[in-house]
Amino acid sequence: MSPLPRHRPHQLSLGPLEAEILAIIWAKGGATVKEIHDHILADPDRDLAQASVTTVLQRLAKKGWLRRVTHEKSGLRRRVYQWQPTVSQREAKLLTAHQQLQNFLAIGSPDIVAAFADSLDTAELDQLDAIAERLRALRNNRQEDA
Repeated sequence: MSPLPRHRPHQLSLGPLEAEILAIIWAKGGATVKEIHDHILADPDRDLAQASVTTVLQRLAKKGWLRRVTHEKSGLRRRVYQWQPTVSQREAKLLTAHQQLQNFLAIGSPDIVAAFADSLDTAELDQLDAIAERLRALRNNRQEDA
């Protein structure tokens, strides 16, 4: 089981365009504004200004999802900015799932949680049992290591 990543974006919620651009960056391992813009405009039904892509990238950086890396373009004495993710797609899924679980548990009422659990089918209950067993094993290992 993977622990939560050390780096966590300041704000997990993403708008549709933010999520799309982040997915492009994850797929490419990093990208420039032009690469992202070209990728989006490859769909003939899309229209988006390059300045809008830049704005979204800056917003994602402010939220803690991206960092901008400067590269010198050889021979041209020109700087090129590449945007790179601060967390992997897998880490983002872990963080999102963790946040959703925290929100669910924040309900605080055992009756509501029990009513929800009562509505689960057999496969889902088996999955919860497997999760509980895995948690017990992890905690036992931690106690033995201590």
